Amino acid sequence: MDLGLRGKLAVISGGSVGIGLAVAEAFAAEGARVLITARNEKRVVDEAARIKTNFGVDAIGVTADVATAKGCDGVIAAAAGMGGADILINNAGTGSNEKIVDAPDDKWQYYWDLHVMAAVRLGRGLVPQMKAHGGGAIIHNASICAVQPLWYEPIYNTTKAALMMFSKTLANEVVGDNIRVNTINPGLVLTPDWVKTAKQIAGENGYQAHLQSVADEAGGMKRFATPEELANFFVFLCSDKASYSTGSTYFVDGGWLKTI
Repeated sequence: MDLGLRGKLAVISGGSVGIGLAVAEAFAAEGARVLITARNEKRVVDEAARIKTNFGVDAIGVTADVATAKGCDGVIAAAAGMGGADILINNAGTGSNEKIVDAPDDKWQYYWDLHVMAAVRLGRGLVPQMKAHGGGAIIHNASICAVQPLWYEPIYNTTKAALMMFSKTLANEVVGDNIRVNTINPGLVLTPDWVKTAKQIAGENGYQAHLQSVADEAGGMKRFATPEELANFFVFLCSDKASYSTGSTYFVDGGWLKTI
């Protein structure tokens, strides 16, 4: 199936590892050009070079902290240097661990900047580039926790819920410009962060059993998704085959969500 993505420029924040990297590879496999961003300079440059070699597409890595205005400005400028973005994947983010009564203001502010203001700033900067191309697509990677919160990460839950609302509002604003905006709320995805945490909790010999216990508790399919499984959905939503989809939130969670 030709998804109509060949030659388009996809900008992916948090694109050097985990879900973001899988999404970048999935776009590259469709012939799209990719711009990946991350804070780790060596990793983001190396992964971009690998994508370019493996898939034969133009790919660059931009070192940027998108939790800052300066970092977002750098990404926007780099996209302009490649002719302008057609697709934006707001993926950069991380889990939290706190209690509301103990968490200081600066922790709340950091996650707000990372999960919400990064999407605001990158959207504000890249939407004009998409308009110049006659349209585009934006996907916000939120979380099932935006509507079904986990007890140990109230800041993550709150900021991801805000991201979901921002996505809906942006969709309404740019629909007339042929720019489609959607949200994906993943469930359990086997990223390096999950593996790292499981090893810290259960050790090298017990981490796999720990991960399975997490999946069993979630229910549904009782397994983690691979980043590649999730990436396929991102790419489809940005393609011509999803041309009537905007302003929506899609749960890709293996049946974990307990409501309809």
